[in-house]
Amino acid sequence: MILNSTIIKTVKDNQNQEWDSVIQSQSSLFDLRIKELWHYRDLLALFVKRDFVTVYKQTILGPLWFFIQPILTTITFTIIFGNIAQLSTDGAPKVVFYMAGITLWNYFSSCLTTVSGVFNSNASIFGKVYFPRLIMPLTIVISNLMKFGVQYLLFICFVVYYALQGQIKPNLWILLTPYIILLMALIAMGVGLILSSMTTKYKDLNQLITFGVQLFMYATPVIYPSSSVPEKYAWIINLNPLVGLFDYMRYAYLGVGNFSWDLLIYPSLFAVGIVAIGVLVFNKVQKNFMDTV
Repeated sequence: MILNSTIIKTVKDNQNQEWDSVIQSQSSLFDLRIKELWHYRDLLALFVKRDFVTVYKQTILGPLWFFIQPILTTITFTIIFGNIAQLSTDGAPKVVFYMAGITLWNYFSSCLTTVSGVFNSNASIFGKVYFPRLIMPLTIVISNLMKFGVQYLLFICFVVYYALQGQIKPNLWILLTPYIILLMALIAMGVGLILSSMTTKYKDLNQLITFGVQLFMYATPVIYPSSSVPEKYAWIINLNPLVGLFDYMRYAYLGVGNFSWDLLIYPSLFAVGIVAIGVLVFNKVQKNFMDTV
């Protein structure tokens, strides 16, 4: 009887005392921990450097592939779609027209496909040490931005050449380029986060994503201007939030096609919405993805 009284007293004492720290799981989907991401900014920089160095560390040409890939793709598109298929370029020179689309598309597709596999490709790191999991998608977006920067400079060289020849007429809409790239990054990251959360459980989605991205290129005005789409199908193409971004690229740098602020409203709203959904899904899955990955 005395022993039971002692146990009851001890339990009550433990219930009444205040703990210095409590270990518990993150329960809120809306807790993005922005301050924590900033605290790990050095790790973010380290991962970006790792991605840039390791990809081309054991290659013969190294970073020159940043230039070779868009040039070879542009030549291929010019021959097949420009000369053989005779697709319209709205009067712009074929080479610079296709390079404008390729430069944007390479950044988007690379970010999307890599972010969609972030859980599977980094499972070994996630299982060993804690850091904000959003660091990895952010690393992918930033490291691919460096690759985009190199290809963008190559594209600018072609723009300057054809502008001096009087074949294209760039305009002040060029100043809006950083905002366009931000929208492109947000859309790729948002969609990638949603897909990455699904691939932890369904591994075969990785193959479907790669194939789907290739098909999605033909639903995006990469190799053709949106003005060439038949009117009865235009509403389907316009559901793609990337259409306005590619139209901007051709209008600002080549002076072809039509563009206005209205074309950016839908991509802007879509980018904000898809990133919000992607982060919420990502936060939910990251708690127990190690059980399924």
